[in-house]
Amino acid sequence: MTQEIKKVVLAYSGGLDTSIILKWLRDTYNCEVVTFTADLGQGEELEPARKKAEMFGVKEIFIEDLREEFVRDYVFPMFRANALYEGVYLLGTSIARPLIAKRQIEIAHAVGADAVCHGATGKGNDQVRFELGYYALDPDIKVIAPWREWELNSRTKLIEYAEKNQIPVAKDKRGEAPFSVDANLLHTSSEGKLLENPWEESPEYVYNRTVAPEDARIAPPISKLVLKRAMR
Repeated sequence: MTQEIKKVVLAYSGGLDTSIILKWLRDTYNCEVVTFTADLGQGEELEPARKKAEMFGVKEIFIEDLREEFVRDYVFPMFRANALYEGVYLLGTSIARPLIAKRQIEIAHAVGADAVCHGATGKGNDQVRFELGYYALDPDIKVIAPWREWELNSRTKLIEYAEKNQIPVAKDKRGEAPFSVDANLLHTSSEGKLLENPWEESPEYVYNRTVAPEDARIAPPISKLVLKRAMR
């Protein structure tokens, strides 16, 4: 039996998965959905997320610029602590999750929601990061994790559900994505699928923020005369 939920705050990107989750929450729990979209410097326009939420009839939409707080209270302390996952992996994705969870709980309290929801899959670390943050700040909050509950366990089923419920599906979302990407002001993380085989070289389009050395523009060397003048 599904637990009664009156209002839920959804961590909402405006993408296909969270748009499907928005509709699924209403169908499954018959509840009001509040959307929360965090600007962490991911480089994407966030207004489309607002327009899409409005299209779905969402009455309370939160889109918040958390970049300064992210850098001040999370990124800089992480750098000072020299924090690395298992001593080698930079904390780019994981360091942002506690901030999203914190703000989501604050919004839940402000709007009187009795549940929060995330779109992390049931096989990764993100579900743990979000949920430990939720429970640390509100042990009584109900957490909904659709990927652990629903039967939409393939891209085909997701597309079928979207089409059945008139959820717009971009052409590039109809095929299986070659890998997953998470971005914020600090980093871009690409993982999974074609990147999992260490014997296969990663394609160039994986690199969003860097250029191969052979393709980089090299500035002409500064002459000794210019340096002498600059030092006067």
